[in-house]
Amino acid sequence: MDSRRQRNVDILATGELLIDFISADFAENLDEATNFKRIPGGSPANLCMNMARLGNRASLAASVGNDDMGHYLFRYVQSHGVDVHQLYRVDSPTSLILVTRSQQVSNFEAYRGADSNITGDQFPESLLDDISIFHTTCFGLSREPARSAILTAAQKTSARGGQLSIDANYAAKIWPDRAEAQEILSSYVAMGAIVKISEIDWERLFDQPLSDPAVATRYFLEMGARAVCVTLGAEGSVVASAEEYHLLEAQTVEVKDTTGAGDAFWSGFLTAWLDGYELKACGHAGRRMAELKLGHFGPLPQRVERKLILGYE
Repeated sequence: MDSRRQRNVDILATGELLIDFISADFAENLDEATNFKRIPGGSPANLCMNMARLGNRASLAASVGNDDMGHYLFRYVQSHGVDVHQLYRVDSPTSLILVTRSQQVSNFEAYRGADSNITGDQFPESLLDDISIFHTTCFGLSREPARSAILTAAQKTSARGGQLSIDANYAAKIWPDRAEAQEILSSYVAMGAIVKISEIDWERLFDQPLSDPAVATRYFLEMGARAVCVTLGAEGSVVASAEEYHLLEAQTVEVKDTTGAGDAFWSGFLTAWLDGYELKACGHAGRRMAELKLGHFGPLPQRVERKLILGYE
């Protein structure tokens, strides 16, 4: 098992950092939700904080407003051990999302502002030379100027031997032009990215149910992906490469909230990948982190023992 931790920064994640207002009670839709709890959110930010919880050296490139919520998010992310030198404050208001607390799939409504104001200045050449994994999301790629800045930084990272990663968390509410989203995602994946997608994200991206996870893994592998993970909710997950295909069954968990479970999964997966584990073991590590998150309402504890995640088979 050869470690892939050859550089000073294990992961640079870029994209959305925002406030999730999650309904205090379970709700099918926002019409039913009356009380909300404020929770720092955004997939790349959640991933970064989870990576830091697992002892990784994580950096976040994102933008928040020069307002109370922006200051709060800056301090919160920093307090979890994430490097915030590439976290900028801008004139637009901090982005907010209303989310239903759910045991299956959450409903949401986004009020976007600062999150898409990411520029090339946030990706200095010296940093791109020094990262093992460059990660982003469909949310982060959905608007300019963030899209161009992220794609350019991804190309430079790939050329320097860094590994690209993406969470294909597509939603029409965030990115109405589905064909454009497919095209941009394809250009990113073709650079040899590791891809995570849920069956719900696939349905949103292609406007049709995912009848067989092998369809999704084959689609991205043929596009140029290095590896693909498809999360299937209660049915478990699939991890695949050109040489391997593994179905990992889900374990029974008392679900307190699904928000952020995918980010938790990916933090476990990528931590194991950095440590040089084989693909199936990376999937097991992801599953364990997701189980921890599903059992919590809100953020995970400040520190998670890596051996509890990587030793899970």
